[in-house]
Amino acid sequence: MSTPYTVVVEAETPETGGRPSAGPVYRSIYAKDGLLQLPDELESPWQFFSDSVKRNPGNRMLGRRQTNGDSKAGSYVWLTYQEAYDAAIRMGSAIRKRGVNSGDRCGIYGSNCPEWIISMEACNSQAITYVPLYDTLGANAVEFIVNHAEVSIAFVQENKLASIFSCLPRCSNQLKTIVSFTNVSSVHKKEAEELGVSCFSWEEFYQLGSLDCELPSKQKTNICTIMYTSGTTGEPKGVILNNAAIMAEVLSVDHLLLLTDKVATEEDSYFSFLPLAHVYDQIMETYCIYKGSSIGFWRGDIRFLLDDIQELKPTIFSGVPRVYDRIYSGILNKVSSGGSLRKMLFDYAYTYKLGYLKKGLLQEKAAPLLDKLVFDKIKEAFGGRVRLFLSGAAPLPRLVEEFLRVTSCATLSQGYGLTESCGGCFTSIANVFTMVGTVGVPVTTIEARLESVPDMGYDALATTPRGEICIRGSTLFSGYHKRQDLTDDVLIDGWFHTGDIGEWQPDGSMKIIDRKKNIFKLSQGEYVAVENIENIFLQCPLITSIWVYGNSFESFLVGVAVPDQKALEDWAQNHNVTGDFKSLCENLKARKYILDELNSNGQKHCLRGFELLKAIHLEPYPFDMERDLITPTFKLKRPQLLKYYKEQIDQLYEEAKNAKK
Repeated sequence: MSTPYTVVVEAETPETGGRPSAGPVYRSIYAKDGLLQLPDELESPWQFFSDSVKRNPGNRMLGRRQTNGDSKAGSYVWLTYQEAYDAAIRMGSAIRKRGVNSGDRCGIYGSNCPEWIISMEACNSQAITYVPLYDTLGANAVEFIVNHAEVSIAFVQENKLASIFSCLPRCSNQLKTIVSFTNVSSVHKKEAEELGVSCFSWEEFYQLGSLDCELPSKQKTNICTIMYTSGTTGEPKGVILNNAAIMAEVLSVDHLLLLTDKVATEEDSYFSFLPLAHVYDQIMETYCIYKGSSIGFWRGDIRFLLDDIQELKPTIFSGVPRVYDRIYSGILNKVSSGGSLRKMLFDYAYTYKLGYLKKGLLQEKAAPLLDKLVFDKIKEAFGGRVRLFLSGAAPLPRLVEEFLRVTSCATLSQGYGLTESCGGCFTSIANVFTMVGTVGVPVTTIEARLESVPDMGYDALATTPRGEICIRGSTLFSGYHKRQDLTDDVLIDGWFHTGDIGEWQPDGSMKIIDRKKNIFKLSQGEYVAVENIENIFLQCPLITSIWVYGNSFESFLVGVAVPDQKALEDWAQNHNVTGDFKSLCENLKARKYILDELNSNGQKHCLRGFELLKAIHLEPYPFDMERDLITPTFKLKRPQLLKYYKEQIDQLYEEAKNAKK
């Protein structure tokens, strides 16, 4: 059945041949007559950049704050489109002189900065595949990616050189050239030479290149980038994105903004702080380059985030729930400390504007006078010019989304996507208030359907359809690099199976309600493979069972563990703690002892910081079938565990947050 914002293009399919049933196939109403197609003349994202240079060579493109000797940051200093273009051409030419050819792989390793974008565009100019390198995927991730992707040259931020050099002895068969974003010490140069690797400063490599070089032809099917993402077995997976997918995603952003809000122009500026190593920010910055907008980079320090925003005064801001949650808490604290009269005025203005937004009025028409009198200060916190907020990477709590829609005096759109979908594949529509709390409708390059998951009780054909979100279209990845087996697991008959459980809403928007596998995202966007973590904790002799819990609205994990009775009682005796086993499980010192031992064991097995526990509840009774907490084969029943221990879980999060204060 079609809805206000989606249309059915194929009927539902019943369960057949071992495949579960699937609901109807939907498109956005903005693509009801067909999915967005790439113009024939577009072959590479390089054309987005070179066309913008031709249109506006003198426009500001890439900016960073000047830092003085006393480390205070000054104003933004800018490279024009022409200057950035010339740098990309010269760096691309230098790459070729180092024997790296079209189709070869180039690593980029560092925080967001002009050099990151110039390195990316240098690769695009020469049809070289760029591979973002980053260390949050685990201790040996950089080494793994360099070898797995066969990276032969890497552009590296100066403070990451030590990290890349530490793995060089095991990567030097592949990696032959390292270029620093800035300088390189003589010690590093000598160390590299001993391993047969050449190391250049940015300026040295720039001088090696030439503006007078012939660019190779490019095709839509060329691999633009290989982006590595968390793997369920520990090894990162290389997601292959070709030129066509990147370009189609960028054009779909423009298409939806054109139809529902306002496209970016040369007058817009974008604040760059979400990692360029991830697809979300990379697509947004490529979109800004396509439209000739300017991109200002943060200093890389969360303490100065708002100061950088104040200086840049951006018009477009992409964030993640964790950042928006901090902003929300900060504003509420200021309102509460401003006195009862101010709070009363704020509450009145909030309720008044919220009422009109719910009635369907546009953001700027809901309460213009109250925007000026009450909410203008909140707008000023973002520099005073932001007109579009975007949120992705994890679900934005409904309360926070509603609050920002009311108080920011700007459009806010929440989206959903994966590296495999080249970024956003669903997005909420500007000024449609019924989409608060959802991820919106399919973008104009994809079709979507739900597939039933009988084991979890999700039925895609029910009155309220629920099931695994499956998508197909022109912005999907081309497969996992060197892992056809993993590709075949998720790409079935042209449908990409996301692993996320969704629920269609009456207006045609999608709500994420669960994960199919026991993998979930924390609020900062990190994936957690919970079974792997539990197996590591179970190696600790102090416990017999453990259930680890986290969700996309929190930034850390908590757990419920069943202690080994003898081990706990021995500890109690040695520490003069009295009481029976049940009371020992409630003892704060006992809880801290087991928590510390579990985390110590986790660190020995190289668990990352966000994979460790912040709080634990000790359960004296083993998980059992009588309480419906485990299956007959002793597997944990996670939804039932959450229901049973909901009160304790809420308490653990409260405790851990209070301990931080």
